[in-house]
Amino acid sequence: MATPVLNNGIFLRDTNYAASSHVDSYHLVNMLKNAEPMDLGPVDLWAMVQKVEMPLYQMSSFGGKNIINVDNARGEYKWQTPVVQDLPYIIDNSLTLDDAGDAITNAGIDGQTFQIKVSRREFGHGDIITYDKYNGYEMYITADDIIPAVNGFIYTVQLVNNDSSVGLNTGLYLTPGTKIFRKGSARGEYGERFSDIQIQSGFREYYNYVGGAEAHVHYSVSSRADLMIKGGMNSDGTVPVVEIWRNFDKNADPSITNLEGMVSKMGKDYVKRAMGNGTLSRSFLTAMESAHLTKVASDIETYLMWGQGGRVRQDGPDDLRLSVGLWKQLDNSFKRVYNKSGFNLDLFRSEIYNFYAGKVDFQGPDPKRQLIVQTGMGGMRMVNEAIKREAVNSGLLIQAADIGAITGKGMDLNFGFAYTSYVIPFLANVKFVLNPAFDNLHTNDIENPIIDGFPLSSYSFIIFDITDNTNDNIYMLKLSWDNQLKWWYQNGTMDYMGRSQGFQSSGQFNGYRVFMTQTMPAIWVKDPTKVLKIVMRNPITGGSF
Repeated sequence: MATPVLNNGIFLRDTNYAASSHVDSYHLVNMLKNAEPMDLGPVDLWAMVQKVEMPLYQMSSFGGKNIINVDNARGEYKWQTPVVQDLPYIIDNSLTLDDAGDAITNAGIDGQTFQIKVSRREFGHGDIITYDKYNGYEMYITADDIIPAVNGFIYTVQLVNNDSSVGLNTGLYLTPGTKIFRKGSARGEYGERFSDIQIQSGFREYYNYVGGAEAHVHYSVSSRADLMIKGGMNSDGTVPVVEIWRNFDKNADPSITNLEGMVSKMGKDYVKRAMGNGTLSRSFLTAMESAHLTKVASDIETYLMWGQGGRVRQDGPDDLRLSVGLWKQLDNSFKRVYNKSGFNLDLFRSEIYNFYAGKVDFQGPDPKRQLIVQTGMGGMRMVNEAIKREAVNSGLLIQAADIGAITGKGMDLNFGFAYTSYVIPFLANVKFVLNPAFDNLHTNDIENPIIDGFPLSSYSFIIFDITDNTNDNIYMLKLSWDNQLKWWYQNGTMDYMGRSQGFQSSGQFNGYRVFMTQTMPAIWVKDPTKVLKIVMRNPITGGSF
């Protein structure tokens, strides 16, 4: 299997080792050693975890929280991905000679043993190996010594078959370069030697960094404007304010974005308890402050999604570094490009099946596995129409009133419904949710043109984690020592806190000034091979978003 290339990280180094059935402390120390940059540990590549023998992948596992505090002084972090070499292959098939001294071309007749030279010591005594898992002859590795040779290892094998008169044409099926698979192992009652494994592999190490850039904004209020605000711009004489609710419960549902949603999902009693124990707080900001806080948050969120990464040379001792955004990292994932005219649900059936084939046990007809597909408003409209067509063509009778499509009474009726999910039998329940990040307000007419009222990006479909572990593939990394919003003010002729006398001033300038900054966090896609992108072809360039 080819070595993966992950461009969401900067290549650091290769660390090679021999993983076998016999591991000592030296191997463990070299495999698991910690070093700067901050080590986030080994990452399984899900695309490579087939249901075959790959003990290397059992050495690491997924898990953990979705926010990682990076304590490296420069914000650098690293991770490792397993690098698996190709399967062992035949070096020489002519080691066993007949009475005339010629190579045996029909080996293994009547239980006779013969020898083959294999490139690596990856199999052990009692293993059953073959060149074709489906139709190939099976070879049993005998208890004879496995002999190291100059460029490989010599195995003594017997054929496993039901006809003692049939042999293996080594010149046809075991030509040099033929790859060899392990199919299983077998041992008799009197067997004295056991199977073991020897896999030559290693970790490929990458590093990246949480950028040192700060999203920032500032505003100033003149003396007259401040007096006008305090004099009352509202009809009732009050200062315009925005009510802010903050939830500090780490186990809270992330889909809850407002107080009404919290009450409906968690209940009034939860809200009362949260207010009492301090996990839910309420504060008030002026409309001016709220607008500028929103600007800082918008800058951070936009760059986390669409940032290209890189560095800007500064006059100071260090360059200004920007981290790579989520979309750029997802370019390393699996991508399917479709044409708008040919969009249908078969896109999801075929791509999801290709992901799962050989990696999970299929269940049905209605499995509990659920996949969340994020898309924009344009994609939601297309999916609604596609599911509706399938529902109508199913022949099932649907009563509109029973499903809530018709509400109201008499002459005041309301009609409307939307399809947001459907079941792929034996695969998964697929749920489509709206991600506003795909509906860019500012678009480019060439790279992200408007199509039927929505930008091209709005027609993208993303499954961030196609496995059952749906919450541990996308991480946010923050500097452990610099991740809070910084907010300060400078008083001139007016006081930010509203005092008219006895306040400290930092200058004779008019009014006061307010500054806000926050160091940008970074997004890390732990395993791009678990991500599926289905994107529309760009009608202008012919490429894809």
